[in-house]
Amino acid sequence: MAAVLRAEGLYRSFGHVMALGGADFDIDSGEVVALIGDNGAGKSTLVKALSGNLVLDAGTIEFEGKQVVLDSPAAASRLGIEVVHQDLALAPHLNPAQNMFLGREIPARGLLGRLGFMDNKAMRDQTRDGLADLGGTVRALNAPVGSMSGGQRQQIAIARAIAWASKVVFLDEPTAALGVVQTRNVLDSIKRVRDRGIAVVFISHSMPEVLQIADRIQVMRLGKRVATYRSGETNVEQLVGAMTGALDFKSESAA
Repeated sequence: MAAVLRAEGLYRSFGHVMALGGADFDIDSGEVVALIGDNGAGKSTLVKALSGNLVLDAGTIEFEGKQVVLDSPAAASRLGIEVVHQDLALAPHLNPAQNMFLGREIPARGLLGRLGFMDNKAMRDQTRDGLADLGGTVRALNAPVGSMSGGQRQQIAIARAIAWASKVVFLDEPTAALGVVQTRNVLDSIKRVRDRGIAVVFISHSMPEVLQIADRIQVMRLGKRVATYRSGETNVEQLVGAMTGALDFKSESAA
């Protein structure tokens, strides 16, 4: 069975800096794969390439066994791929519901919908439900997100991605701005998303969270994947060694 998303030999340079130097990646439906690496290892660049936010210099991407070109976020969204970037990509002047449905607004019924009016109540209700699933602390659904805390903005971005992803969701440091309770809720939500058959890519510097949530862990260093582990067959010391190059990898570890 083909992986839902697979990348082979991805290259991308920024001037003289090689961000991706032959990077590989794969994930199956209903699987959580943690993507880890030190700062500058190429994780965020890889995520941008696989979510249509970055044009590659070389390499191939396959979706459900067929080669695809992800040349825009819209192209990725049409395939059911969503992403929460570290910068969250929210519109600060819009409220949570408007951000949740940005570009996917629900039209009002009947004549009002044909005149361009939106069903604001339906969008607020669905936003409230999505945030409740995360155990969210966002209550002011009419306030602009720019006035909210970093943790609340994080919750909105995660709820939006989970709501719209049907095949793959990328979560880039999703718990970085969250407290203990909200972090646990996000990890529980990731499990629920996985159980719906959606592939979840979890990027994090928290090794305990990685070992807790991931089915497999793929390690990046210097712009490429250097090792793959099953979470139950590795530990923090081995992961850190792979990230830093303290372990001498002549080939990728078998998963």
